[in-house]
Amino acid sequence: MTLRALYVDFNSYFASVEQQLQPELRGKPIAVLPVMAETTCCIAASYEAKAFGVKTGTKVREARKLCPDIIFIEARPRHYVEYHHKLVEIVESCTHVERTLSIDEMVCYLTGSQQQREHALALASRIKRAITINAGEFIRCSIGIAPNTFLSKLASNMQKPDGCIVIEKHQLPEVLYPLKLTQINGIGRRMESRLNSFKINSVKELCGLTREQLRTAWGSIEGERMHDKLRGFEHSLIKNERGSLGHSHVMPPEMRSKEGTLAVLHRLLQKACARLRSYGLHASMIHLKVKFLNHPSWAIESAISPTDSTLQLTHTLETLWKRYPQNDLIPYATGLTFSGLVEVKDITHSLFGTSDSLSNSKLDGILDKLNMRFGKNTVYFAGAHEAVDRAPMRIAFNHIPNLNTEGDRQS
Repeated sequence: MTLRALYVDFNSYFASVEQQLQPELRGKPIAVLPVMAETTCCIAASYEAKAFGVKTGTKVREARKLCPDIIFIEARPRHYVEYHHKLVEIVESCTHVERTLSIDEMVCYLTGSQQQREHALALASRIKRAITINAGEFIRCSIGIAPNTFLSKLASNMQKPDGCIVIEKHQLPEVLYPLKLTQINGIGRRMESRLNSFKINSVKELCGLTREQLRTAWGSIEGERMHDKLRGFEHSLIKNERGSLGHSHVMPPEMRSKEGTLAVLHRLLQKACARLRSYGLHASMIHLKVKFLNHPSWAIESAISPTDSTLQLTHTLETLWKRYPQNDLIPYATGLTFSGLVEVKDITHSLFGTSDSLSNSKLDGILDKLNMRFGKNTVYFAGAHEAVDRAPMRIAFNHIPNLNTEGDRQS
């Protein structure tokens, strides 16, 4: 079987972009935070920081203990998105980018002579060289080359930073045996426990099972797909329907009050509503969550008639907020999620729809156009006023923000 996929995984992406943009940070241990607060955690760490054991998810206090000289940087998502698009263009200048998997990962399908090992390695070298020349020497990537996308991603993780690993058909499955189960994409801690209960404790044992045995162990057809992917077969891309949409925010100390939390939720709601409309979706469920210091979280949800109206959803938010706990707890993070998403074309509108719904739709459309033309927060609903500069754009896994609809003004 020839080589068919080349996977590009950018190393310590957020931290690397910061070091590229800020020369004074180069060679130093840095960690990128979602907000400058002691109660948050690192969302990225430079390799200098990783050498001390700091990694994604490390709490700020723990990071200080591990690396006393660490430098904390507040995330600047706009720069990461802009660099993402620049990097896609750079790789595209060398070979076609089939699709982006996240802000720092992309896959290219190999064709013709590219499928031969020496030509695939030459292509990888060209990509790395083009990135250094056009993006900067501190933007590095690991490249994996294999018979399918799944194995090429595994290969990209085998040598970091700045590695390049090739997995060929004749090496399978033995080349995978040294890996831990949780190093296989799709196997988290819970799935590892499930596999252990079926006496599958190693990748060697995993690879030794039949399709039927893996389906039983997985409890779904995903087990059969895993069997095929481990052997180099490329499954057709399954388009996942968007099941939910939302935003969350770790609040700075000055916003950690009931009033500050509500203002942030208004801000999150208005951002999420703009995204709903940009995707042509309506929500039929709203979910709120507030996390407290040293106390269990508070969460509440409500079903609603499918809508993308900021005014209607704001009314629902205010109604749910009346049930917020009446106590002196200190909130430090909050989030809002829309689910039960329905495409506009699939909605059956009421025969008794009011003129208010039409007016709301026109108002939302005007606000979206003004914000896209003149910048985010040019106009907004008053509930978000105290948090208008809070809850900036965030980058979640598998979601690359659209700077036109989600971007915030940022230095």
